[in-house]
Amino acid sequence: MARSRTDNLNIAVLLPCYNEAATIGPVVQGFRATLPDAAIHVYDNNSTDGTALQAMLAGAHVVRERRQGKGHVVRRMFADIEADIYIIADGDGTYAPEDAEELVRTLLTERADMVVGTRRGVHDDAGRQGHALGNRLFNLLYRMIFGPDFTDIFSGYRAFSRRFVKSFPAVSGGFEIETEMSVHASRLKLPVSELELDYGRRPEGSHSKLSTFRDGGKILWMFAMLMKETRPFAFFSAISATFMLASLGFMAPVLAEYFETGLVSRMPTWVLSTALMMISFMLFTAGVILDSVARARAEQLRIHYMGLDRPSALKAPLSDAGPVSRARPGKADAA
Repeated sequence: MARSRTDNLNIAVLLPCYNEAATIGPVVQGFRATLPDAAIHVYDNNSTDGTALQAMLAGAHVVRERRQGKGHVVRRMFADIEADIYIIADGDGTYAPEDAEELVRTLLTERADMVVGTRRGVHDDAGRQGHALGNRLFNLLYRMIFGPDFTDIFSGYRAFSRRFVKSFPAVSGGFEIETEMSVHASRLKLPVSELELDYGRRPEGSHSKLSTFRDGGKILWMFAMLMKETRPFAFFSAISATFMLASLGFMAPVLAEYFETGLVSRMPTWVLSTALMMISFMLFTAGVILDSVARARAEQLRIHYMGLDRPSALKAPLSDAGPVSRARPGKADAA
């Protein structure tokens, strides 16, 4: 990486950790070797195995976050730390610190606000087929709902600009935070890139904190909530269509009887079908109104994002950063 582009930039490495004493030391040391001028911050999320001590011994700045959950940790990190470029990774050793330089280079050359290190070999992690299947399904669902900007929305290895970090209204409490980051970028049409990186297995003695069904349910719920907030017309139209189909199902035999005999013998069924149709119309109307509100909120977020100044070093000509050999630009257009 050309030093002229990074000498005047403050780079912060953010490592949220929960019971990662077996791996956090080498991870911190790896980032210190790769980015010697960067500040390395470890936020300990109520670990009971000496994670904080190992991080301090390795030379990291350690802070404790008492609210349990990765989302709470990331929200605290983004609020506390001031930098020009942020790199976030897990403390479990599955992401190579040596790849951080490539993430920063891609962020600079692409003038992106977020670079996602997509995981090569993620489906082989510890042989957990439930996680592999869920990863494929959720990524497919994301592309169907929010657009094709990302191919690995659950990657925890990312680089951000200050404008992204300070405009990101994090609300998630757990592992859903990566999904929320991706939706934020897609919603505001921010410039993003993806970079395919190797994904390692956890070393002996380190265990995944993910639960296939519990965390999968949380992520699915987050998908629904984010769709309601960012695409209310599609969200409420789908529910409206469900009620309309139910109404027509109840209504059809009653209408058939009426046209045949001129009588309505199943009045409760007719009343129910009419009520369901009215609910369908109300839901559709709510979707139309809330869609306008969501557009206004997105415009306000965009204005706030544009109001955040970029460091002068990031405004230099792209040629100063040198070539990028492994960058794969995302599909979101530069704003």
